[in-house]
Amino acid sequence: MATTPSPDRRRTADEVNEEIRALWLRAGGRLRPDERLVYERLVTEWAEAEAHSSPTTAA
Repeated sequence: MATTPSPDRRRTADEVNEEIRALWLRAGGRLRPDERLVYERLVTEWAEAEAHSSPTTAA
């Protein structure tokens, strides 16, 4: 189902987002409890990837 990134390579936010979209498509818009756990892990991974890839802008 979900791919696991290698420990030495961090996936980009776009890569994780693609997997999130695929999960929702496979699930038909309704996640089972096991899929919900995968989704939560992916969202956490996405947020971390996004935080590392986006330069902070000064206000």
